[in-house]
Amino acid sequence: MRKPALALLALAALPACGGKVVVTGSKQFPESRILGEILRQILLEEGIPAEHRAGLGGTLVLWEALQSGEVDACVEYSGTLLHQILREPGLDAAALEARLEGGGLKVLARPGFENNYALGMPRRRAEELGIRRISDLRRHPDLRFGFSSEFLAREDGWPGLRERCALEAAEVRGLDHEVALRAAAAGEIDVLDLYTTDAAIEAWDLRALEDDCGFFGRYEAWVLGRADLPPAARRALSWLDGRLDADAMRRLNARVQLEGESEAAVARAWLREQGRSPAPAAAGAWEDFLRHTREHLLLVFGALLPAVLAGIPLGVLAAGHGRRGPWILAALGIAQTIPALALLVLLVPLLGIGSAPALAALFLYALLPIVQNTASGLRSLPLPLRESAEVLALPACTRLLRVDLPLASPALLAGVRTAGVQAVGFATLGALIGAGGYGQAILAGLMLNDPALLLLQGALPAAVLALLLQRAFDLLERILVPEGLRLAPEGGTAP
Repeated sequence: MRKPALALLALAALPACGGKVVVTGSKQFPESRILGEILRQILLEEGIPAEHRAGLGGTLVLWEALQSGEVDACVEYSGTLLHQILREPGLDAAALEARLEGGGLKVLARPGFENNYALGMPRRRAEELGIRRISDLRRHPDLRFGFSSEFLAREDGWPGLRERCALEAAEVRGLDHEVALRAAAAGEIDVLDLYTTDAAIEAWDLRALEDDCGFFGRYEAWVLGRADLPPAARRALSWLDGRLDADAMRRLNARVQLEGESEAAVARAWLREQGRSPAPAAAGAWEDFLRHTREHLLLVFGALLPAVLAGIPLGVLAAGHGRRGPWILAALGIAQTIPALALLVLLVPLLGIGSAPALAALFLYALLPIVQNTASGLRSLPLPLRESAEVLALPACTRLLRVDLPLASPALLAGVRTAGVQAVGFATLGALIGAGGYGQAILAGLMLNDPALLLLQGALPAAVLALLLQRAFDLLERILVPEGLRLAPEGGTAP
């Protein structure tokens, strides 16, 4: 009777969410990350297990994760829902909410602020040219524009604005928002897109231009949750309704963007100001570094090992006579030409967010150097050695395992080495889809304008890992490849 009793006690001890971990999500920019962290800490305070998938690649990546159930709640903006996601700008708020409910989502809270788009210029440059309104830009077609990639592509961004306001520009660049701010300060661009709750407007002495074209709509912050979210979680997140105005949001952004505080610390301090008791910080910088290292290693070796197991047989096939070799290499070459970020985004609808699409992309990128070098090594075997194996009438499998592959091992290992070092670099992009790793620190450092975080916890550890991996393969080659094969060019060493 003890086991049933223990089981009942365990069930009774589960949180109100029935043990489900509620996942909150956010995009790359600081405001979204702060709000995602506020949602997580509210849930934790109510005893509901929660985690925050921070800094996902963009609007559509987060939306896909919310629809697939990999993210349970997030903050999205009404204008973004209308213009970019649903693409029905004519809907009013009630119709928009009804559309969301029809898609299995609910509006849990309206915090109380709007974060609208605006165009901005360095104040000194704007005063020099007498520019106060967007229409004033027509008089200066030689100005240089620098917009975030999303604004550059959205119909409620530059394409629609250019048509509505009849604007022309001598140069339009796609830039990360933080990079655009620094470029404007350095005089490298004249006009950039801004967000009305952005602390950078005051900090970088920018002028937000008056929208006399009436183009930019309202972007009210809404807390969205899945309809299958447990009732306790819905009630907890509804507390945020009407609690956060634009001035307060701007102050929170300033603490992250200008003062270098973490999103978690800023969220915790604001919740305390509201009379709540959020959970204490879970991890420090060292714990974050160890977690990023573990995640990065899992990404690299989780993709590299399957690529070796698949790549060597494919290399053997590609080295054989006939037409299959060129076709195999051509197919892998095409996969290699797909930009890494594009491939990750394409894989998200199929595999969701997190490590799965990152592993799939890294696997595809690792195949080509392994297959190519294996095939090259087998084809370059000296003719006398191949003829000797034929004279001995060795079975094909024995000849491959005992003669061909050992002789081709220098080239084979060179391909694996190349694939591994490439994987270390490519894996940093996995942070854009919630896979973690050193890319998480690189993104956070970029968003927070924190070079120390970017370099010490992101870029430098990745570079050191690549060097260590290179050295490990050098040692492995010394162990596995006979010295004579390492020294003899005709032994099939990699070019």
